[in-house]
Amino acid sequence: MPNHVSYESNLMTPSKIVCVGRNYVAHIQELNNDMPGELVLFMKPNSAISEQLIAPSQRCRFETEICFLVKGGTFAAVGVGFDLTLVDVQKRLKEKRLPWEKSKAFNASATFSHFVSCPETLDQLVVQLDVDGARQQYGGTELMIYKPDEILRQVKELFTLEDGDIVMTGTPKGVDDIKAGSTYEVTLFNGEEVLVTQRWEAAAAST
Repeated sequence: MPNHVSYESNLMTPSKIVCVGRNYVAHIQELNNDMPGELVLFMKPNSAISEQLIAPSQRCRFETEICFLVKGGTFAAVGVGFDLTLVDVQKRLKEKRLPWEKSKAFNASATFSHFVSCPETLDQLVVQLDVDGARQQYGGTELMIYKPDEILRQVKELFTLEDGDIVMTGTPKGVDDIKAGSTYEVTLFNGEEVLVTQRWEAAAAST
């Protein structure tokens, strides 16, 4: 592993998780969504965080994202996160033009790897997801509509970022329904350097 400072997630509890939506063109197209004319943001509470990757009993989509940990008002560390979405719940709420926190902010809807200190520049970060050993998602800052520095600037115009807050930056194409028992392995690269690698077996939600 590279000589980066490790930030264990249990040492800092975020006051909030700020999430960027529709930040990769190919992902927008795969879900048949409209292109946004501005940065799309939504929130998850810290109660959404789970150390385990949990597959809800309802249909649920995983989205693998490059994530940043905030310290001193800037991006201090980087890792990988899963943004889970209750697909049918979100569809119903969007059709009724209602807020869709029920589909995005529920318990265990956010799972994170460990974080490591950010490299000097953020323009070569790439996230890779393999599901049961097969490549599922691959993409990074080069493909983002809004790059990390611009995301940070716009988020800080709206919200006070506290130490330990997490910013999720959107997902590349390749999202799919999460399946209990499947293995999800993420790797975060900075160029050819591996910054983070972590593996989960998705557990079924307890009833």
